[in-house]
Amino acid sequence: MTAPEKPAATPLFEMSGVSKRYGGVHALENARLTVEAGKIHAILGENGAGKSTLIKIMAGVVAPDEGRMLLDGHPVTFRSPAEASAAGVTCVFQELSLIPDLSVADNISIAAPPRRFGLIDRKAQRVIAEEMLARAGASDIHPRELVKDLPLSRRQLVEIAKALAWKPRILILDEGTSALTAADVAEVFSVLRRLRSEGLALLYISHRMQEIAELADQCTVLRNGRNVASFPAATRSDGEIVEMMIGREYSRVFPPKPERVAKDEVCPVLECRKLGWADTLHDISLTVDRGEVVGLGGLDGQGQRELLLALFGVLRGTTGSVLVDGKAVTLASPATAKSGQIGMALIPEDRKTEGLMLPMTVRENLSFAVLDRVSRAWVIDQEKEERLIEEMVQLLAIKTAGLDIPVGALSGGNQQKVVIAKWLMRKPRIILLNDPTRGIDVGTKQEIYQLLRRLAEAGAAILFYSTDYDELVGCCDRVLVFYNGSIRRELKDDGITEHALVASALNVGSENVGSAA
Repeated sequence: MTAPEKPAATPLFEMSGVSKRYGGVHALENARLTVEAGKIHAILGENGAGKSTLIKIMAGVVAPDEGRMLLDGHPVTFRSPAEASAAGVTCVFQELSLIPDLSVADNISIAAPPRRFGLIDRKAQRVIAEEMLARAGASDIHPRELVKDLPLSRRQLVEIAKALAWKPRILILDEGTSALTAADVAEVFSVLRRLRSEGLALLYISHRMQEIAELADQCTVLRNGRNVASFPAATRSDGEIVEMMIGREYSRVFPPKPERVAKDEVCPVLECRKLGWADTLHDISLTVDRGEVVGLGGLDGQGQRELLLALFGVLRGTTGSVLVDGKAVTLASPATAKSGQIGMALIPEDRKTEGLMLPMTVRENLSFAVLDRVSRAWVIDQEKEERLIEEMVQLLAIKTAGLDIPVGALSGGNQQKVVIAKWLMRKPRIILLNDPTRGIDVGTKQEIYQLLRRLAEAGAAILFYSTDYDELVGCCDRVLVFYNGSIRRELKDDGITEHALVASALNVGSENVGSAA
């Protein structure tokens, strides 16, 4: 007589038949999901596939139109994020929820600060912050430090610590590593594995396939708001997963680079000579030719972002000189940089806070950068504005239910396309890009890579900072590797490899590293 089979363990969380509509658009349709304790479950899909809607429903941010959710086998409905967190479901959203002018400790305990005699117990609050920061792998962050004084990568770790303060059973990370440095990512991975071993269920959203391969136990793929497949990790190749996500054959990721030819131009489009700023930039000298994509490499925080800000006229007190078409220019402000005489555009790092006005419409966001070109005597030429907008929507294949909906309602990838489009409407000659594909799905990344190459072929000079080594290898004609605020090495042609980039970023010896200037 065979022993009776043990009943299957009840999943920690289940979702079935869940749908959500916005007007006539199905953001999620008949979605289903099973989450088990002690496992990392990756949710995959392009921007607009329904991932954000799914986790917002789980986290109590939005209510579903149909379907049900079970927690420990019991039906649940969350009317707010506080209800979801109280039940043990906490989300770290891609858009950080920290208050910049408060301290790290204040932010971590903001929902339920410890009290003593009716007042906030600062000592207990600091102890909580120290414990949560340590759990998040960020024990080097001081609890009293103001959030606004932290770089974006450290703020994201504070956001994770804030979520852990709720003592969650299910922790959802929406692009939780997209703003982190390589060292921070390694630390967060260690934290996530430890949390998994402690029995937490982790729902993980990332567009970095190597992260999924390294972390996930289970994968679920969404496309156009519907489930495509669920499967154990490592049972599908990256190519197969991407094809599930985009619904078509996965073609070459990066467009081919043109053959390098001798330049006939007397001078480059953009040149820096011994550019410096405070203690961050030191004697930066570089050139960018017409039709060239020049990458900025190196570990995060080595001065790459500050260089782009200096060139766009944001920083005060820079030294050295900048030349455009061989003529010295004074970049006193962004208005000067984007003027017709210089023709510069900057695609910022954080589209949510630096690139868009989320409550305003797609049309308004696209128009802001060119109001001076589509208006006369303070009156907008609506026909000209409409023509330019339609041209950009088609060029970048921006998916939107209409031009008059809030830009914040678009998927992350389409929001980034709007940021790029509004600057392209000015027809810039010099394009500065600050990590433009952070948090963008693979399909949209392909479109952006192809667009960059088309812009270069049309004559633009492009300076491209990325924290993704694959992008630098695949997109750039040359890469300038930064270390401690200086350019330490130039890589070009076949010398642009991941090994060379890593070695150069760590400032190791140049032998066997690649071409050096």
